[in-house]
Amino acid sequence: MLYFIAKIGTMTLSFFSELGQIFILLINILRYVPRVIKDRRLVIEQMSIVGSDSLPLVILIGAFTGAIAAIQATSLFTKFNMLGLAKGFIGSSIATVVFTELTPVLTALVIAGRVGGAIAAQLGTMNVSEQIDALDMMAIDKNRFLGMPRVFAALVMMPILAVFSSVVALGGGFIITQIKYDFTFFAFFDSVSKFFRLSEVITCLSKALIFGSVTALIGCHVGFQTTGGAEGVGNSTVRAFTISAASILIIDAIFGALF
Repeated sequence: MLYFIAKIGTMTLSFFSELGQIFILLINILRYVPRVIKDRRLVIEQMSIVGSDSLPLVILIGAFTGAIAAIQATSLFTKFNMLGLAKGFIGSSIATVVFTELTPVLTALVIAGRVGGAIAAQLGTMNVSEQIDALDMMAIDKNRFLGMPRVFAALVMMPILAVFSSVVALGGGFIITQIKYDFTFFAFFDSVSKFFRLSEVITCLSKALIFGSVTALIGCHVGFQTTGGAEGVGNSTVRAFTISAASILIIDAIFGALF
């Protein structure tokens, strides 16, 4: 029993210690945000990796997200013989769930796997091969040269990716309802225009902004802490994705509870 309590205490202390390290890293990175223009080459390079390189996968995820949302929404109303009654609300229902929940979360999870893991692997490799030590020797702050461009790029590009994904998802939802239930373009998007609210777009952008920042920040933190050669880099890659995915879902639940 004492061992169990001690284990819980150790895990709790470890959690808060790592959380403190992440906040310190965030503060150190925020110090260099005014240098974005001066370091624009580094920032633009990372924006390309986070944004344009991820766009095909994000669009694919968005299309199937919208299709699945449409199938589930129409199937639920069909189950209770209410599809005819609910036909004027299907479009807005799909738009709401797509913009406020599905695409921000799923896009963030995709970016956590593709970008967050890659950041941890890149920085982890640099750490174990002593390249970061070489930067210190040249008086180059790793937080400015490596951390700030990645976090800022994710901060800017994630909302853009979420909007792309949401629009594509809405199109995917319309195609499914048109094929399966013979919805017209007017019937679907008239519902969207009547009942969809700007606040839902703001929610989508806010979540995406936070998710992107958290993913890149955790990737940087895990990468900077990497030790143990090639095995350590592999462990850091998995760890960065695991922590990022858990953080995304926890933050999404907090959003749902508060807003």
